[in-house]
Amino acid sequence: MENRDQDSVMSVEGLSLDFKLRKGIFHAVRDVSFQIRRGQTLCLVGESGSGKSVTARSLMQIVDSPGRIAQGRITLRADGREIDITALDPKGKEVRKLRGAKIGLIFQEPMSALSPFHTIGNQIDEVTLIHTDLDAKAARQRTLELLRQVEIANPEQMAERYAFEYSGGMRQRVCIAMALACNPDVLIADEPTTALDVTTQAEILDLVKRLQTERGMAMLLITHDMGIVAEVADEVAVMRYGRIVEHGSVDKIFHAPEHPYTRQLLDATLKLEQNARPATEAAEVAAPDLKPIISVRNLAKHYGGGRKLLGKDAPAIRAVDDVSLDLMPGENLGIVGESGSGKTTLGRLIMRIIDPTAGTILYRQKDGSEVDVAALDKAQLRAYHAEVRMIFQDPFASLNPRMTVKQIVGDPLYVNKLAGGRALEEKVAELLDMVGLEPSMMDRYPHAFSGGQRQRIGIARALALNPRVIIADEATSALDVSIRSQILDLLLDVQRRLGLSFIFISHDISVVRYFCDRVAVMHRGKVVEQGEAARICVAPEHPYSQALISAVPNPDPRNKRMLQRVRLNAS
Repeated sequence: MENRDQDSVMSVEGLSLDFKLRKGIFHAVRDVSFQIRRGQTLCLVGESGSGKSVTARSLMQIVDSPGRIAQGRITLRADGREIDITALDPKGKEVRKLRGAKIGLIFQEPMSALSPFHTIGNQIDEVTLIHTDLDAKAARQRTLELLRQVEIANPEQMAERYAFEYSGGMRQRVCIAMALACNPDVLIADEPTTALDVTTQAEILDLVKRLQTERGMAMLLITHDMGIVAEVADEVAVMRYGRIVEHGSVDKIFHAPEHPYTRQLLDATLKLEQNARPATEAAEVAAPDLKPIISVRNLAKHYGGGRKLLGKDAPAIRAVDDVSLDLMPGENLGIVGESGSGKTTLGRLIMRIIDPTAGTILYRQKDGSEVDVAALDKAQLRAYHAEVRMIFQDPFASLNPRMTVKQIVGDPLYVNKLAGGRALEEKVAELLDMVGLEPSMMDRYPHAFSGGQRQRIGIARALALNPRVIIADEATSALDVSIRSQILDLLLDVQRRLGLSFIFISHDISVVRYFCDRVAVMHRGKVVEQGEAARICVAPEHPYSQALISAVPNPDPRNKRMLQRVRLNAS
């Protein structure tokens, strides 16, 4: 390892972490070394399971049991002295004084990191009261100042609210305020923007970088998004299978990578910067004699309204507001927008999982006749749901843990009385083979599979009834970048073989640009812009579309797109 320099705030040397399991010892991290320097950001990158998060947690001695630091040294420079963190008792007073005071941590999921039973103000107060000599009144003033610094409006009122009353972006701002409450020397940010849409992600990254610069903190940022790395990193350490396989400046990692795994990560990221559909396929979809397979007109879904709230008329929430769009045969139509823009509600309306308030959903059947999906009864809906299927966002929550893969994939066939016994098993084997899984895996349960494999199982289930349309709701958002591109290529391959049409709902612009022919941009329940994916993703016309596209991180540290991003006026 390189010699420790004067700017190094934290030094990790030869760190190894082991987990003692029934079948032996799992070596989660092996011989990892790096430094975090004052005022700079080190990005620790790699796919799920590479050891990033457990490495970060070891810096605060909060590794979950039965994990333990097997060897190595973690040194913190603070208050003019060097502290060997590995020599401290994980449950002792000394290490508890460091957590929050000298080392701040921003967790990945803000909802689970915040208490649902205490107000936001009380939770931030607690950090200050534990680690400083401030009294309750001074601690509250400090809390209000921190909320202002993280740009939460009306901090006096917002401090009295609970976590569930905040949006995802606001909850993450609260976590940042808590992490910064005691002016730590080191800030650890563990996937702080994974659950956020691109515009909120850009705001959070801007905020963290500004506060880091103002306070001169050292930061360790953990992520699997190479676009974020290019935008914010000074140095990059690439992890795989518990080891750092490459370490260097951000420019070197992106423009002169040496390790094959680093090149693989970059290739998977850059691959999504272009459209995967050949021009000939797009031309076939755009043929003038084609008629839409699904035609949505003036579709609306309103919640509430018509009731009195504190003596006043409560306005209806317009989740989907007067939306009209068409899906052509063989087309991939992207629906993009921020969280809360109405994307998922629109997909559920088209599926008729929920009933519309107004509008029509016309579906063109195989014989060319049209039916209004909004008017179908229960028996007619069953036939519709056989031809229009859904792939869900979370590959972990969408599969029944008590069912085998054979039962999960074969369930639509069994319920619709299309196959049973030996014929069912053969069909399941065929579907698994189609999505790149071994048919011999059909007797396993979901917990035995990785996230990417589980999503393949979900795709196989969606294909079981030979559908004509698939609605994919954030189908790749929970996956690593290389797995994401594999799943997208799988969907494109299945589409070519089966002639499917896709409605692809996502807040990830790079995925939409790669996969879709056309894009509809949603904002506050309305479609504000529609057009060819190539045009929308390069030269959007509507101000909201411009703000959305400009907030997408650019995987090139020499051309940081977010520095010139367009900010939409809140009004």
